[in-house]
Amino acid sequence: MLISAAVSAYTDHLATVRRLSPATVRAYRSDLTDLVATIGDRKLEEVDIEHLRDWLWAATQRGMARSTLARRTAGVRGFCAWTVEEGHRATDPSLRLVTPKRGRTLPTVATAPTLAEVLDAGRIAGAGGDPHALRDTAILETLYGGALRVSELCGLDLESVDSSNATVRVIGKGSKERVVPLGAPALSAIEAYRVRARPAFVTEASGTALFLGTRGGRINPRTVYDVVRRTLSAQVGTDNIGPHSLRHSAATHLLDGGADLRAVQELLGHASLGTTQIYTHVSTERLASAYRLAHPRA
Repeated sequence: MLISAAVSAYTDHLATVRRLSPATVRAYRSDLTDLVATIGDRKLEEVDIEHLRDWLWAATQRGMARSTLARRTAGVRGFCAWTVEEGHRATDPSLRLVTPKRGRTLPTVATAPTLAEVLDAGRIAGAGGDPHALRDTAILETLYGGALRVSELCGLDLESVDSSNATVRVIGKGSKERVVPLGAPALSAIEAYRVRARPAFVTEASGTALFLGTRGGRINPRTVYDVVRRTLSAQVGTDNIGPHSLRHSAATHLLDGGADLRAVQELLGHASLGTTQIYTHVSTERLASAYRLAHPRA
C-alpha cells in the first residue's frame, strides 16, 4: 500500500469511526499529505524513522511553530500506530520520534472593565435599531457570557437558547453536547437581536440558525473573527485577538472571581483539567504584574 492510500483510509477512519471534528480531520489530513509531498509517495513499509525526522526537520526549516511541530509528531504517531493495528505494516517507525517541547503562551485576555465598556457601547449602538449592531452585540455577549468556542456559537439554532432557564445548549468538540449558563446581559442581547434584527437577515437559506450572515445563511467563523477584531483590537491594543480571546477572558475572570476550577472546566467543555489550568497561570501572572506595579517592596 502506498502512503497516500493509507493516509486517505486513516483520515476516513478518524472521521467515521473516531468521529473527530471536521477541523481536526482536516488538520491531520493536511499534515500527512505534507509528509507524502516531502518524502514521496512510496510504499508504506519503506517509511522509516529517518523519513519522519527529515519531514519534521523540513518543517522546522520553514519556521513552523513548536506547537505545530508537536501536533504533527502526535499525528504521525497516531497514523503509524494505526497502520500496524490494521496489519498494513509490521513495525511502527514513529516509536523513537521525539516530540518537540511546546512553549507556553499565555492567551490574550481583555480586562473586565474593557469588555464592559465595549459591550455597553454595543448596546448603545444597537439602540437605534441597526441590525448589524444588534447582531454583533449579541455575538460578543454570547461568546463572553457563555465562554463559547467560535464553532459552538456558529452552530447555535433558535431552539438552542432556553431563556426560562437562562442556558444555551451547545455542541462542542467531538460532537459532545453541554448546557451552558448565560447571564441576563447575553440573554437580553440575544432576544433584542432575534426580535429586532434577525428578520432583516432572513432568507430561504436561513433555516433555524440563530446567528445569520449578510446573505442570510448561518454565520461563519470568519465573520465572527472580523466582528471581534473590529470591536476589540483598539481597546486591547493588538490585532491578535479573536473569538477565543473572549473565551479566555471569561475563564480568567471566573477564576479571578473565585470560581472552582472544575466548574470552569465543565463550563468550557474541556476533557482534561490540565487544559483548564492554563487559566490559573493567567490569573497568577496578572496578580504578579499588579504586585510589581503597586507593592513598595516589589
